[in-house]
Amino acid sequence: MEGFQATPDDGGIAKRLWVKFKNESLCALYTPFVVCLASGTLDSKSFLHCISQDVYFLQAFAHAYELAEDYADDDEDKEAIRVMRKRVLRKLKDQDDLVREWGFELPEVSTCDSATVRYTDFLLATAAGKVEGEKGRGKIVTPFEKTRLAAYALSAIAPCMRLYSFLSKEIQAVLVPEESTNIYERWIDCLCSESFEANASRIEDLLDKLSVTLTGEELDVVEKLYHQAMKLELEFIAAQPITQSTITPISQVQEPAGCNLTLFCDFDMTCSAVDSSALLADVAIIAAAKTDLEDCESPYVHISAADLRATWSNLSSKYIEEYEQCIESIRPSETVGRFDYEGLCKALVQLSDFESRANDMVVHSGVLRGLSQEDIKRVGEHLIFQNGCKNVLQEILGRENMHADVHILSYCWSGDLIRSAFSSGALPELNVHSNELPYEGSVTTGDMIKKMESPMDKLQAFNDILKSRENNSKHTTVYVGGSVGDFLCLLNADVGIVIGMSAGLKRLGDQFGVSFVPLFSGLVTKQRELAEGSCSGWTGMSGILYTVSSWDEIHAFILGL
Repeated sequence: MEGFQATPDDGGIAKRLWVKFKNESLCALYTPFVVCLASGTLDSKSFLHCISQDVYFLQAFAHAYELAEDYADDDEDKEAIRVMRKRVLRKLKDQDDLVREWGFELPEVSTCDSATVRYTDFLLATAAGKVEGEKGRGKIVTPFEKTRLAAYALSAIAPCMRLYSFLSKEIQAVLVPEESTNIYERWIDCLCSESFEANASRIEDLLDKLSVTLTGEELDVVEKLYHQAMKLELEFIAAQPITQSTITPISQVQEPAGCNLTLFCDFDMTCSAVDSSALLADVAIIAAAKTDLEDCESPYVHISAADLRATWSNLSSKYIEEYEQCIESIRPSETVGRFDYEGLCKALVQLSDFESRANDMVVHSGVLRGLSQEDIKRVGEHLIFQNGCKNVLQEILGRENMHADVHILSYCWSGDLIRSAFSSGALPELNVHSNELPYEGSVTTGDMIKKMESPMDKLQAFNDILKSRENNSKHTTVYVGGSVGDFLCLLNADVGIVIGMSAGLKRLGDQFGVSFVPLFSGLVTKQRELAEGSCSGWTGMSGILYTVSSWDEIHAFILGL
């Protein structure tokens, strides 16, 4: 498997698989169980129910280690696995005492949850060599084949240990030591301990060692087992019963009446992985090159491909330089100590004037003349999206209990490009609000129908959409973006989520008293406020924007796992 050829700096397979699937592990942070746990408001019965499942996990780990030890060919590997098994058996024996040290008492009787059964059955089947897709299953002849099964068993354990180490550290990071009243802090500290981290690392190191002799096909199996174990553990966390009111996920908080949601998204670098203006430049240059090659005159393409490329380059360089100058000019000389929305609006008016002039320069240069509508749509259909974006939008619009609308608000010059980009999936038609390129026949005239040039234009569209919706039920607005053009909408939405934050957004936000808070941290604070009775939900204009690193986090926050 070419993707897992070792290099001096990328570590072993365990580290690479964790990095590959880490975005999925982030989703566990947004489950009601973890948010309530981190806030210290989790009902103790819910906590003890979760802890009571440990006995079933530990028993499965112990048996899997026993089988893996038998499979291991190297005496040193056998001893390492034996030590791991002894640690598990010791923890199983001392489980009640550990829970008492944390300040709790386990219930005398517990039952194995269905989510626990799914993981433990998977682990024990894997450890027994019953691996889906394995060729020659059940025919273990050579020591190398036995080593393969030992690696498979560890690949089904390693992600669970790493996941709990990761989650506990993320939770610990949002605790305020001098103010913490979190009754679960001792349990969290236990998972953050050096000994727990050492155990997780030992399993990963041994998995790396056992995987060295595996073929590419066998490494594929290791990856599938690792991923499946991760997903089953995430399902276990998501399945933990919660009796209290929670702040997340949005789709479940508003049940049983159903979730009324309006989701707004920027397009360039929020939904798309590339800037649409660069794509349109490519369409224009290719059209000019085709005309050059055919050595014919076109009524639309009036300059050579080389000259057009140079013009695009000059426009781009000039825009970047003047944009930076504009951002610097509208920043206040001193940082505002409080959230100053009015001051920010006044500053953004100046930016709006700049964006309008920049679009005028593009139109006057003639670079948008002669683009085929068919070519624009074809480029849109092959546009690369940010990972997870399409899936989130598709699920939001496809869920029966969600009364949801999705609106794309974009500075993009071509609405056709955006619409064609979304038409290439299983998405229903989205509401697109952007500029448009007018055509003569099926070829662009070079002009632009300007509908969305400034933060004010976006806010106007945002407000118009909200005015047109029904107001007879609870409704939540979420705006996802990362550029200065999104600023006012982000602040006016009930929840403003920043992804791929631009430098300009951060600089202006800091100057005008806007707070950028990681979404998980914000949820923990909201959950505490909800428990105290001081929070009734999400409201805009708080001066707080929530940051995420991926669309997976947005999925978990809105829809759950």
